[in-house]
Amino acid sequence: MLNKYARSQIFFHWLTVLLLIIAYATIELRGLAEKGTWQRNAMMITHFSAGFSVMIIMLARLYLRSRKTTPPVTPPLARWQTGLSHLVHTLLYALFIVLPALGLTSRYLRAKEWSLFGLNMPVAATPDPATASMLINLHETLAPLGYWLIGLHALAALFHHYFLRDTTLRRIMP
Repeated sequence: MLNKYARSQIFFHWLTVLLLIIAYATIELRGLAEKGTWQRNAMMITHFSAGFSVMIIMLARLYLRSRKTTPPVTPPLARWQTGLSHLVHTLLYALFIVLPALGLTSRYLRAKEWSLFGLNMPVAATPDPATASMLINLHETLAPLGYWLIGLHALAALFHHYFLRDTTLRRIMP
């Protein structure tokens, strides 16, 4: 259909939403499990794995965006709306590629055992705790921006659907 994104783009969009819910939920709820317990370890592995998956999917989504045409919004958007949309999408893509890269690199540089999907991952032969700490601090500083960008993105989609009554939201619905 010309008025919808490709099925692959729709699938990856909603998979990203699910994985972001998992990544944010596990890190927000990790305090419910005591440090050193299997429950806390499972939450952290889930957080790392979901974040890694988000990064890979966002890269795949960028590739698909370069290969597939963007369906037009009907009625057409004002130029300022298109510009703002492009800005928010750029920030979303950048954030959800950079955040996992920062988090995973900090784990690697700590040179302590860690895993993705339950598989032990390599660690640096020579630990660099200062750089690892700087990267995880940057990760933790930028992560809340995701809440704001996701919220803005969702509110804009709902505003377009219910108030402007254009096809913005329908283009990405399954």
